[in-house]
Amino acid sequence: MVAVEASMAGISNVRGLLRDPRLFQITTLLVLLAYGMTQLGFDVGPLQVAVTLSTAIGAQVVATKIYKLAHLDLRSALISGLSLCLLLRANQLVWVAFATAVAIFSKFVIRSKHKHVFNPTNFGIIVALVISNAVWVSPGQWGSTAIAAFFFACLGFLVTQRAERSDVTLAFLGFHAALTFGRAFWLGDPLSIPVHQLQDGALLLFAFFMISDPKTTPDSRPGRVVFALLVAIVAYSIRFSLYQTNSLLWSLVVVSFAVRLIDFALPGARYEWPRWVPQTQGASAS
Repeated sequence: MVAVEASMAGISNVRGLLRDPRLFQITTLLVLLAYGMTQLGFDVGPLQVAVTLSTAIGAQVVATKIYKLAHLDLRSALISGLSLCLLLRANQLVWVAFATAVAIFSKFVIRSKHKHVFNPTNFGIIVALVISNAVWVSPGQWGSTAIAAFFFACLGFLVTQRAERSDVTLAFLGFHAALTFGRAFWLGDPLSIPVHQLQDGALLLFAFFMISDPKTTPDSRPGRVVFALLVAIVAYSIRFSLYQTNSLLWSLVVVSFAVRLIDFALPGARYEWPRWVPQTQGASAS
């Protein structure tokens, strides 16, 4: 009888694991990275990938021990590491390792009401950009063809559907597109300019893999729509009023401070990752 119960529990845990959207996200990011390195000529080499992923895993292990968590969960660390491989560039690998460590430890240190305050990848990049001028984000490496954009969008949409956060992604893309086309119309620019601006793999990566993070977005659907609108507006202001690069990344950091207020005004059920470890093993901070 005990053996049967253990077997059933094991099957339940495996099913929970397969329902976890992070597995689909990791797979998608791996495909994007491999495609970029082999077909798009990404300026990221195997050594940087190895340093980034090993630092992410190592930081997750250390943080798990420091905070005495019963379960080591590497899925969130791999997502952050792969995202950094896709976006972050640096003259020295030490800055890559630094940004990665900051990203991972921010999940454990900067929290509010058992939620991350910042998207780890976004926060790690912003801190590195502030501290060093030897770090940059490579947005133009993706190419701007409609085929590539469609490819990224389809893979990203699959992930956000699994994470139940497609609403914030679609809302943000809608608001961002409306502002982009609205500005072009106001200035009398040809339609090709806003279309070209929206054919950006980095934009899709941001929309599908960063702003859609279930652990940093508001709990309710109306709250997430408001959040998406604020991110789009602040990013527009940073880009066209302050004339700063990486406006989406800066905007997400700024608007993340408002998530607590949005949750208070528009409360909803908090998202929890599908559980696949036995209840007695404890929860993860990721």
